[in-house]
This record gives sequence, C-alpha cells and structure tokens, in this order.
Amino acid sequence: MDAELNTDWSAAGEAELADVIALRRAIHAEPEIGLHCPRTTEKLKAAIADLPLEIREGPSTTGFVAILRGGSDNGRTVLLRGDMDALPMQEETGLPYASTVPGAMHACGHDSHSAMLAGAARALCARRETLPGTIVFMFQPGEEGHHGARFMIEDGLLDDPAPDAAFALHITPNAPAGVFVGRPGPLLASADTLIATIKGRGGHAAMPHDCVDPIPVACEIVTALQTFIARQVPVADPAVLTIAKIEAGTTHNIIPGEAKLLGTLRTLSEGTRAMMQAAFKRIVTHIAAAHGCEGEAVIEQGYPVTMNDARATAMMKDIAGDLGGDAGWHAMPAPMMGAEDFSYVLQKVPGAMSFIGVAPAGSNHLTNPPLHNTRMTIEEDVMARGIAMHCAVAERFLDRGLG
Repeated sequence: MDAELNTDWSAAGEAELADVIALRRAIHAEPEIGLHCPRTTEKLKAAIADLPLEIREGPSTTGFVAILRGGSDNGRTVLLRGDMDALPMQEETGLPYASTVPGAMHACGHDSHSAMLAGAARALCARRETLPGTIVFMFQPGEEGHHGARFMIEDGLLDDPAPDAAFALHITPNAPAGVFVGRPGPLLASADTLIATIKGRGGHAAMPHDCVDPIPVACEIVTALQTFIARQVPVADPAVLTIAKIEAGTTHNIIPGEAKLLGTLRTLSEGTRAMMQAAFKRIVTHIAAAHGCEGEAVIEQGYPVTMNDARATAMMKDIAGDLGGDAGWHAMPAPMMGAEDFSYVLQKVPGAMSFIGVAPAGSNHLTNPPLHNTRMTIEEDVMARGIAMHCAVAERFLDRGLG
C-alpha cells in the first residue's frame, strides 16, 4: 500500500451521500437514451451550479465538461468521467423512484456514475485551494453504443486543458458492496458489428438445382467463422464472434434470393481485431463465391479495447486499500468481453477504469440481477466510497503524477 491519503475523502464522500442519493434517484426516474439527455444534463448542472467551475459544451451531444482549477498549478490535469445515458428496457424493480419513462431504464448504473461525479465535484471544490492542478469532470451521454465519448473528443471538449491522465468508475451488482475490482492492461473488449449478405438466386423449393440457395451457404459461413477462431486465433489473445441473427426466406416452399447474418466481434487487442475483421470479409466473400453466390461483408466499427495503464491501475488499487483495507481491492483474473467507450479517452491519455461493487445489502452478489437486467438494483450507500475514490485519485495524481 502507498502512503496514506492526504485528505479524509471517506468522510467527504459520506458528507455528500444524501444529496448524491437524491440526485441519482431523480435521474433514475427520468432516464434518457443516446447522445441527447437534456433533462439529465439539467439535473447535473443544477447540482454543481454554485461551484467555481468552468462549464464547456459541444454541438454533438448534451454532454459537458466542468473544469476546476486548483489553488496552485503544477501543470498537471486529471480527468474524471461519469456517463449519464440509460438503456431501452422496461424497468421491473418496483422501486418507488423507478423509471417513469416507458421502455427506458438505468440498468447499467449510469445514474449513479454521474451522481457520484457531481458529488466528487462538490467535495473537491470545497478543497480547491489545496489542489495543485486542474480537474476536468466529464459528464458524458451516449455510452450505450452511441459513441458519446468519441463525439465529445471530436468536439474538442478535452483539448483545453488537455488531461494528462483519466479515471472512471463503473458499478457492478455482482461484486461485494464497496469493493473495487480491476486489472492492468485490457479491462474490456473492443466491440464491432458484423453484417453479411449472401445473394443467390431464388426459386421453387422442389427444384433447388434451378436455384442458387443462399441458406446453406450462410450456415457454412457461420461454421467457418467459428473454425477460424478455434484454429487460428491464439488462446492468450482471444476473440469472440457471435452470429446472433440469421434472416432469410418467406415461406416453406420458396428458396429465397438472399440471406443475411448479423453478429458481433469482441477482441482484446487491436492486432487480433484487425485479423478477425479481415478474416470475416474473406470468409464471407470466398465461401459465397465458391457456391456461386455473391457475398457482401460490412463491419461497423464499435468501441476499441479499454486498456488500463498499469501505473494508473496501481494507484487505484493503493487508494482502494486506503479506503477499504486489505479487502478493498479484488484483482480481476481476466478481462471481460463487454465494451466501454471510455476506451476512446484511454486511447488519448493514460488512465484506468475500475468497477465498484454495489451488491444490495443482504443479497448474494454472485446471483444478483446483473447489469442490463430489468431488475438490477444497487446499494446506494456505496456511492460514498465511489465519491471518495474519485477525489483521492484526482488529489494523488495532481500531487504525484503516475510515477
């Protein structure tokens, strides 16, 4: 464990907790999806309106950054991120502050992420004169597949001041309450969408020899993709490719003219990602051609790998020990194959994301409804520790850098 914290951030987090819970519940009740979350943005701005912060916005989203300049300036700038968008799901928690918006729910905890960041902004502003640098609070919409971080970067919101390091937290109901979980290197996977169209020649199902049937060709492509992964992708640098939708035909006695495949590709390195993208295009087009079909392969680029800097991860681990003792940090044995658009920020500057356990009191964290589940709930008191982590990493980085 590193030296003890300069400031009692645990007490600061507890002091902010009641307001942060109220803010989180207000956001939870009115979830918004995508890049434009005006009600959520309004709530967050109101929560920090009286603070000595510079607010900057861009044209592409309703996201914003709030800049805190410390009492002295040693040239360092640190970024803290909280996302704010929800998912297109119908909430089934039965909570008194459950979603009032049909078909929308904060099932991934972004309400708590942005509320904790607002609480951290308040706690850090209260100690502004002791901070030797600049903090950028990044309130970001559009994380759930909408590339919100990329748009905010393209809008120049991270250019002035440019951060030297960046940190983020993500809740998980499948870890013990208050425990931080992370690892250096790849934390989460890249995520690309795969689309294949196999064009044959339709006709009567009783006379397939007069047609070019795209359905068995599509099935062969699915099998070939899995064979490629099993035999040519190193197990130490894995890929997950799932074809989740096959669409073809109209009825039992007509061979269709085309078949479509839809799927996802997940990898943990840019090298394997590039190899798999090339293989997908090659397998689709060549197998289709071998059977007299035309194959079209389209890849919609998704989020890159979320890559944690080893020094930044060690800093979070040390602080987790300061906040929670020897049990305050759990090392992830392997990356998760989910994806996160904080990866765009970590492509620009070194930093780290960790998970924080929010298993509800009295529950079994191993069997709790997970993220993206209509019944997902959290232990709200844990947000005090999340606030403390945000504040402590900001103070420690401004004081020492990554070392």
